[in-house]
Amino acid sequence: MSKKAKKSAPRAMPKLASKGPRKTATKGPASELNDHTAERIANALEAIAHHLSAAAPDADASEQLAAADAFVWHPDGRLSKVPRVSRVEIFLLKGIDRMRDILIENTERFANGLPANNALLWGARGMGKSSLVKAAHASINLDRKPADRLKLIEIHREDIESLPALMEVLRASDFRFIVFCDDLSFDGNDASYKSLKAVLEGGIEGRPENVILYATSNRRHLLAREMIENERSTAINPGEAVEEKVSLSDRFGLWLGFHRCSQDEYLAMVRGYCDHFGIKIGDEELEREALEWSTTRGSRSGRVAWQFTQELAGRLGVRLTGK
Repeated sequence: MSKKAKKSAPRAMPKLASKGPRKTATKGPASELNDHTAERIANALEAIAHHLSAAAPDADASEQLAAADAFVWHPDGRLSKVPRVSRVEIFLLKGIDRMRDILIENTERFANGLPANNALLWGARGMGKSSLVKAAHASINLDRKPADRLKLIEIHREDIESLPALMEVLRASDFRFIVFCDDLSFDGNDASYKSLKAVLEGGIEGRPENVILYATSNRRHLLAREMIENERSTAINPGEAVEEKVSLSDRFGLWLGFHRCSQDEYLAMVRGYCDHFGIKIGDEELEREALEWSTTRGSRSGRVAWQFTQELAGRLGVRLTGK
């Protein structure tokens, strides 16, 4: 009996000892290894998908840009086609002859592949700053072949931080582009102006040769006065801090100032619109109503003249189809 007990005990004990430790010793590391491998595979597939999706827009970019002359940039990398640009014919822009001629000449040089400057159009509200940019773009393209036409890309003020990404999209294209930002200004602690500074001048890549930037603003220096004063009062070296802020507008090689128009210029705008759209009204009555309209608006400008024209045309039953 004692011999059988000795024989059976050794057989039973190794089996129990071998099953337990083997499961606990091998199951944990194998599971962790499998999880790690699965994670690596998932990351690799995600990276491949990302590169494929990033390459897809580039393949379609040339066809997309050839489909229209104007686009709106979105910070997610999309360019939305604008089939019909809301604009005024350039001959209808009155009282800004000097600024018109300078901008047209600069834009034409750029379209012909010659050196040209980025332009900042600043000054009084409603005096045709953005209208001039759109009208200049249209006039330059008037007699050009499709392959030589300028492209107008609008970027919204709040999307300025994505400007470097837009430059990357446009750099590889054979077309030439006006990148246009309307009503550009910066307030408070907004640091997105640094993206604009790097693109205008100073960045390691700089502005692509096939891109020029046009911006409009009510401010000559693009920054609120209180923003500059705050920098002056809080900085260790006030002069250097203010210089950094003000230097943004200095990076536009062309400054075009727009000022409030005179009464005669305002009336010339109104008459030009009425003649163009065939609005029939006596000159004395037209002048009286136009001046009364500007008085109620508190200003005289191209925008006020256009708003009065719309009011007059609607009252007289005239469609503004000549635009």
